[in-house]
Amino acid sequence: MVSNSLMRIVAPCWRPSREGEDSGKGGDVAGRVDGLLWYKDSGRHVNGEFSMAVIQANTVLEDHSRLDSGPLSSLDSGPQGTFVGIYDGHGGPEASRFVNERLFDNLKTIHGAEFTSENQGMSEDVITKAFLATEEEFLSLVRKQWLRDSRVVLGRLERAFREVKAVQLSSEHNANFESVREELRRLHPNDPQIVVLKHKVWRVKGIIQVSRSIGDAYLKNVEFNRDPLLPKFRLDEPFHEPILKAEPSILVQRLHPEDQFLIFASDGLWEHLSNQEAVDIVNNSPRNGIARKLINAALQEAAKKREMRYSDLKKIEAGVRRHFHDDISVIVLFLDYSLISRGYIRGPSLSVIAGGGVFANGGT
Repeated sequence: MVSNSLMRIVAPCWRPSREGEDSGKGGDVAGRVDGLLWYKDSGRHVNGEFSMAVIQANTVLEDHSRLDSGPLSSLDSGPQGTFVGIYDGHGGPEASRFVNERLFDNLKTIHGAEFTSENQGMSEDVITKAFLATEEEFLSLVRKQWLRDSRVVLGRLERAFREVKAVQLSSEHNANFESVREELRRLHPNDPQIVVLKHKVWRVKGIIQVSRSIGDAYLKNVEFNRDPLLPKFRLDEPFHEPILKAEPSILVQRLHPEDQFLIFASDGLWEHLSNQEAVDIVNNSPRNGIARKLINAALQEAAKKREMRYSDLKKIEAGVRRHFHDDISVIVLFLDYSLISRGYIRGPSLSVIAGGGVFANGGT
């Protein structure tokens, strides 16, 4: 159940420009739309180039994504870099849309954002505080909502073999992974039902697969585990501490000259393409429009699995499409090591919200 105040705050922003509109340099300044597909084929971030695309499958798009490049704090003297967020909603768009709108703003304005780690990098503490602040804001507005798994994969050149190999940087917080189940059991040693195998799928309390989320008030505060929550989500036993947590798992990855690009995508892509398949497509294709090409490759695989033609799949309307594939959001960042190696860079700031246009400010 979502409050009216939340719906006013997170009103839909799916406003892509039509073919031919905003046709400035690069031809897709604010992105373009082709049926259920939104895309921005190319652009520049502080350390290289990028490409973005989103395909809708659900009746209402549940994926939300954005790219922000430039200052990462409210201070001009703060760190510079590129922030990428891909938020895969489940059961509705409200949580993913809210996080898309609020998390980066919280990251820039959270108390302590002026304090950074070495080499003008954003500290882990600030990132964690931003997640928790966003969680607190959301829980004050919503009864239940959750986010699913997204993934980031690095394309790294193996010079000895002259191949670009996939390196998965993120880990899914999903109870189907033994390591996640072990973590949950360690955090809840007195609850033998913290993870339950149900219909051959491991679920937290037999309800949900994810172990970390923004939202899911009914699994974080017992006061929300009652009417009007649907009976299938209610727990029989009261709980005194949150079952799920919102703290992110943070990986600090030092970039090297061999690191070519990063692929950020919601699980709709990874359901149909392996890490290496996605890396091979990016490595062997022109940069312009590469995010859109990854989505097309996933859709072709989805059609093949259902023994249908790709052209027929593209004709299926939103809502019905969800039976064939999920919403898919993709952002590809190409890494220019000559820019990265310079360290602190001042440049123009850029904010791209999928479907919502591009906002840029000049820099010195």
